[in-house]
Amino acid sequence: MSIGNIFRELGLTLVPIFVAMDSIGNLPIFLSLTQNIEASRHSRTARLAIFTALGLGLGFVAIGKAIFLLLGIGVADFLVAGGVILLVLAVKDLVTGRMVETSDLSAAEMVGVVPLGTPLIVGPAVLTTLLILIDQYFIVIVIVSFILNLTIQWLLLRQANLVVRFLGNTGVTAISKVVMLLLATIAVKMIRQGILTILG
Repeated sequence: MSIGNIFRELGLTLVPIFVAMDSIGNLPIFLSLTQNIEASRHSRTARLAIFTALGLGLGFVAIGKAIFLLLGIGVADFLVAGGVILLVLAVKDLVTGRMVETSDLSAAEMVGVVPLGTPLIVGPAVLTTLLILIDQYFIVIVIVSFILNLTIQWLLLRQANLVVRFLGNTGVTAISKVVMLLLATIAVKMIRQGILTILG
């Protein structure tokens, strides 16, 4: 494969993963999820989210199809499960003002695993995109594009504190409520799409 073809395939795989991952859209959600966590722990939460997403994505590329076939799981099942998780967390935040009890800082940081690492950064959309791409392109190219997208996401999350300083606590709180409402809406959409797909 020529250098030109490598860069061409990188571009053709990088863009779909970027769109599916919605790195920019995840930033305000990260701010909302971490607003009750010490600023010094934001980087740890971001790293945890990226490593969770990386492990899940690479694992899915390696054995995803085999597991789906073995267990009879479809993409629609992932949509429903991911949607339910997001909906529960969004409603909890809207009602109680927080997704986790921040008196337990280790538990608070776990938002880096769920819902940030999955299903937000790597959820049904990204997993489905990866499955489609590895059928069309060289698997190493797909993995490199996936890692590049995670790097972009990590860099954006690292700058989240700048956004907090710019908006102020009141601004972040107001935006977080709007974001949680949007998150609940997205969750309902995921559940609906999954159910409609299952029903055929």
